[in-house]
Amino acid sequence: MEIKAGSRLACPDCTVELVVVKPPSGPVTLTCSGTAVVEATADRPGAGHAAAEGDGTLVGKRYADEETGLEVLCAKPGPGQLAADGRVIEVKGAKPLPSSD
Repeated sequence: MEIKAGSRLACPDCTVELVVVKPPSGPVTLTCSGTAVVEATADRPGAGHAAAEGDGTLVGKRYADEETGLEVLCAKPGPGQLAADGRVIEVKGAKPLPSSD
């Protein structure tokens, strides 16, 4: 599946829904707790999967993979953990503001 900016993606096994903010520089497999994500409009059986070790995927947070440049925004939270080509994607940190000396 080609991942484009603005695409809405979802995990077929849980409630996680994502919006692509920045597409990857090349082909990448985006997964949620080991299950490949699909278009949000696709039929999703929602069989469920085990909760991730951390907090899962949090609404309103951006997740970025530095290796591919992929950046997604979580639109609906869920227990799954995001990964790109097997690498866990962490929450993107805030940009430091310039000092106001």
